[in-house]
Amino acid sequence: MFRANRADWDARTPIHAASRFYDLTGAGAGPEDVLAWSARWFAPYEWRDLGDLAGRDAVHLQCHLGTETLALAARGARTTGLDLSGASVRAARDLAARAGLAVEYRQGNVYDAVEILGGRRFDLVYTGKGALHYLPDLDRWAQVVAGLLRGGGRAYVVEFHPLLNALGTVPEGDREEELLLRHDYLGGRGAVRREVRRTYTDGPPLEEAADSYEWAHGLGETVSALVRAGLTITRLTEGDELPWPRWPQMVRTASGWWRLPEDRPRIPLLYALLATRP
Repeated sequence: MFRANRADWDARTPIHAASRFYDLTGAGAGPEDVLAWSARWFAPYEWRDLGDLAGRDAVHLQCHLGTETLALAARGARTTGLDLSGASVRAARDLAARAGLAVEYRQGNVYDAVEILGGRRFDLVYTGKGALHYLPDLDRWAQVVAGLLRGGGRAYVVEFHPLLNALGTVPEGDREEELLLRHDYLGGRGAVRREVRRTYTDGPPLEEAADSYEWAHGLGETVSALVRAGLTITRLTEGDELPWPRWPQMVRTASGWWRLPEDRPRIPLLYALLATRP
């Protein structure tokens, strides 16, 4: 399944790198350009939670093209990115070079991160949006996160809320406005195989359909895995906005992000979890 997912992301990468969705040409050169370009990927509460990053050692797990990785580096962190896809790592290195920022990128499975990074310890382990549902075992992942942190270091997980992943339009794939629970919120039923023909960005379809495997993880599962790994949860924020319109009925807010209309129930679409290693 990991081999299939790696091949899927290798195939997606050139489409994503050329897409308007990621707009990699907007990164410019230097920290100020990167921060302006990357602002749309971060909610204000994320920077509040992360605080001053100057001089901190940070690692971004499952970094894909390195968009958030670059933003951490632009704020002064000594940053490393890790991703399963070799194509994504090559694209991320190219983007960092064009932006004029020194970021180290390594390829490999997140479960092997401690070994791949030579046992180094970090002040911050960051995991961005759309990562955890590609992992079958969150307890094993949380042990890796703990193993990468030095004492007093922080883990920051910003993820699509499992409720978001459980919702779907009616009928499936149509552009109706009604949303219903169509997928598992809780995990425990194994991998879901998807046949991928188009990615979530603009651009052409994949040259060949690819298999992708994903796993559901409830919020309690994520929290409990980190606690069992010895970390202390210090903050958990649930937000009702997304950096892109998941459904056609979503409206743009003053922040530039998107939420469901005012006449719809307020539900969590994103969460941010901050944890510390004693």
